[in-house]
Amino acid sequence: MEAVAKLKNCPMSARKMRLVVDNIRGRNVVEALNLLRYTRNEAAIWLEKVLLSAISNWENKAGMQGAADEFDLYVKTALSDEAGMLKRFRPAPHGRAHRIRKRSNHITLVVSNRVPLGQEGAEGEEE
Repeated sequence: MEAVAKLKNCPMSARKMRLVVDNIRGRNVVEALNLLRYTRNEAAIWLEKVLLSAISNWENKAGMQGAADEFDLYVKTALSDEAGMLKRFRPAPHGRAHRIRKRSNHITLVVSNRVPLGQEGAEGEEE
């Protein structure tokens, strides 16, 4: 079973975010959280919040609170896509103006379990 968490219009360029997203893709959830907690990057702060939300979504979907450690959750998919861009102008010499592009991105995290859910969960899905 998998759960998804998304963050839309995060005020940071997708390129900067991808540097951190690439580090957590495919990792165990506990490893990923430790990695994000000690990464000195603004992207890590945003990603940690989204990852905690994905874990919480998985627990709610599975109906088991605090059982994320038992089922060996991992980051199945991690994406950082470009979002809309705010365009501003900054004064330049000789009465001209230079365009400033304030970029933003969309983050998508999918968390899944490696250990299958117990027989109780399988029977509930069949009914």
